[in-house]
Amino acid sequence: MKRILLSRFVLVPLTIALIAGVWNFYVSLHDHGLLAGRVVDANGHPAAGATVILFTHDFVTQVEKARTSTNADGAFRFNNNDSHLVQLQAQEGNLASRRITLRLWFRAQDRVLEKPLRLMPRA
Repeated sequence: MKRILLSRFVLVPLTIALIAGVWNFYVSLHDHGLLAGRVVDANGHPAAGATVILFTHDFVTQVEKARTSTNADGAFRFNNNDSHLVQLQAQEGNLASRRITLRLWFRAQDRVLEKPLRLMPRA
């Protein structure tokens, strides 16, 4: 019996099932659709009141899905994002950040930006 349990015909499917179970557990804890980050000006100071735009993929183009404003610390947050391919861009007056693309591992994945969006003069 021990020889059968330790054979590759048992161990490989059990390993795959374990990996799938752990992945599904991880997804269930991180699928709230939260996208968050910060916006700073060219000098690195928080950009309070800047507008952050969320774009989602629509077949061949990116379309605007939502907008939010930053708080006094330059922080922003989008809730209930159900897409796996999004773009973010910050704007304030004649300043704008470059548009960044986020490719998420799964739909509605929670993501906090590591680097802030930096406002620069529009070209």
